[in-house]
Amino acid sequence: MAKLPGRGSDTPRNAAVVERPVATPARGTRDARPGMREDDPGVERAGNGGDRPLTTKLRHLWHQLVDGPLYHSYWALAGAVLMLTAIGMMMVLSASAVEAIAENSSAYFLFQRQAMFGVAGLIAMIGLSFVPAWIYRKFSWGLWGLGVVLLLLVFTPIGQEVNGNRNWLNLGGMTLQPSEAAKLALCVWLAAQFAKQGDEIRDWKKALWPSALGFLVPTGLVAAGGDMGTAIVFVLIYAAALFFAGAPLKIFAGAAVLGAVLGVGAIITAPHRIDRITGWLFGECGATDACWQAQQGLNALATGGWWGVGLGQSRLKYNYVPEAHNDYIFSIIGEELGLLGTAIILLFFAIIVIAMARIILRTRSIFVKITTACVATWLVGQAFVNLGMVTGLLPVIGIPLPFISYGGSALLISLMAVGVVMSFARVPRSVEVGMNAAILDRQEAHEAADDHEPRRRGPDWLRRMTSQEGKAHHDQ
Repeated sequence: MAKLPGRGSDTPRNAAVVERPVATPARGTRDARPGMREDDPGVERAGNGGDRPLTTKLRHLWHQLVDGPLYHSYWALAGAVLMLTAIGMMMVLSASAVEAIAENSSAYFLFQRQAMFGVAGLIAMIGLSFVPAWIYRKFSWGLWGLGVVLLLLVFTPIGQEVNGNRNWLNLGGMTLQPSEAAKLALCVWLAAQFAKQGDEIRDWKKALWPSALGFLVPTGLVAAGGDMGTAIVFVLIYAAALFFAGAPLKIFAGAAVLGAVLGVGAIITAPHRIDRITGWLFGECGATDACWQAQQGLNALATGGWWGVGLGQSRLKYNYVPEAHNDYIFSIIGEELGLLGTAIILLFFAIIVIAMARIILRTRSIFVKITTACVATWLVGQAFVNLGMVTGLLPVIGIPLPFISYGGSALLISLMAVGVVMSFARVPRSVEVGMNAAILDRQEAHEAADDHEPRRRGPDWLRRMTSQEGKAHHDQ
């Protein structure tokens, strides 16, 4: 009979627990079970001075990282995203104030809009972190349909073209980018479809149906609007879903060939893309050429040096770096805050990767694993492309830096996506189903088609919402 461990248990969190006799280890030996606390029997104690060997400390740190409580990921995601959002607002103010004043507008106009979406996004993130995972799966088709409808509205009179891309909606003077909402909807929908298919995903035909259709519809609508950068992000999301679902690798080989052909076709049919590629390859251009933006971005990074010229003291934001508050905001960070500032940004993104990786490795729910992997690929993939673009490693594609670049709808949806992943870190260690089975969470019971009145234990709703142990969320 499985039992739910309580506080102080030496069992790893979020792992199924089965009652069995356990022999007490001899004194001076180390228990091989991961996640053991230092005060549990059988764990090697440090000397009176706490001078444990470095290898022991590293091993303990590794066990905490891999087998420690999942609520650590919850707070790591919340803290990293909060810091990135705060830094982004600060840098949007610094990078946009000069151009706003030059256009006889308020220096705080873009900052106020970004702050409004940021506060709304943080509230939505916290709220979504309490939503059970099975609800996301239940409404996956509705989310996907809503995303497609929003993308179709772009081609109606309320659609708006910005910088050659028709990928915006103008609602009462406020512009929104529906492709951002479609990204989150696609992540949840793909995870729900692959979780439903189970092992059938190993057949390449079943892996591509109906997932390929659900992927091609929103991606085609985005590409039809001319936003190839966002279409690339959709491709990354779909590739991550297929990989973590266990699809055959030959799908990726065929997709790579097809993607290369389509990419070349997209480049040669658009003169401005050809200019970007040639400017990236050869790098010799004037102020009116496509590579001017990339060169000025590198100049800003080089000017910052180790410590930067000071917050708000950038000189290249004075109309030298185009889109300084948007796609190239990382170059302004490098100029004003130096290498130290850029390293802090990379550190916070690394924390996001590690926190989401812990959820992927620890969960046994296919839906949770694929959704988390898709969101991580989306956010980190965008960051990688943006940083590669700013540093000259990649051609200019037009992809913003998540949480940092100006863009209210992008910031709002990115925070909501993190809130969805945070909800996966608030799961019980085990939930009893039937008489003999112990599972990770109720979501796994749904996928195993064995959700026969799971036994619920735990405190009331207030304690469930405030619990750091993740023990009481039985409706995941």
